[in-house]
Amino acid sequence: MLTQPLLDKLSTLRLPGFRQALEEQREMAHYGELSFEERLGLLVDREWTRRENNRLQRLLKAARFHQQACIEDLDLSASRGLDRRLVLELAESQWVRHHLNAIVLGPTGAGKTYLACALGHAACRQHLSVRYVRCSRLLDELTHAHADGSYPKLLHTLARVDLLILDDWMRDTLTAKQTRDLLEVLDDRYGRGSTLLASQVPVADWHSRFPDPTLADAILDRLVHNAYRLELKGESQRKARSPLAMMNT
Repeated sequence: MLTQPLLDKLSTLRLPGFRQALEEQREMAHYGELSFEERLGLLVDREWTRRENNRLQRLLKAARFHQQACIEDLDLSASRGLDRRLVLELAESQWVRHHLNAIVLGPTGAGKTYLACALGHAACRQHLSVRYVRCSRLLDELTHAHADGSYPKLLHTLARVDLLILDDWMRDTLTAKQTRDLLEVLDDRYGRGSTLLASQVPVADWHSRFPDPTLADAILDRLVHNAYRLELKGESQRKARSPLAMMNT
């Protein structure tokens, strides 16, 4: 018969899943038909599953995804222009472990953010840290960090993230100061982490959007040459999923 001291020790050892499963085994007679090893295995599995779920939830919370997206819900039909094999390969996140980059291109509303968040979610499942941020928001964070003295700390934090997702890349005009800040971020991450860029601007037009050609060369050299590319096609997903559009079909 279980004693309260045993349950208390399991709580002290921070094994709530193990304790809950043990109490369930005590209350259900059919567990008595299993061997000691089988019952112990079930207890360990419960605790392991609890910890894995908690770890995933912490990573997802820290990622700050703009959308709740996962690979299983992606529309990989040929009409969207996606290479199914490549998408599924990227979902395994080996490219993140190898510190490579990815670029997601497509017109407004094509689903770039959803695809980027889905790949980020897949990375979290692989126990990799992710941070999603719109490029304009990141630039604002860097500006505020300069003002309050937290700039070195922010750079250090960004450098440690396994996968940094920059959405709306090149959407807005950059100043020389913003360009230098981006170079600092990307220089710290080069060879140490992966960056995913989501943009409606073709890669060929990126260089001309930087105010300084030299800094543009330095930034693009760290991003483009070791990056997978995915290009979405088709009409706006927002339009297709609009309640008005559905009512008219």
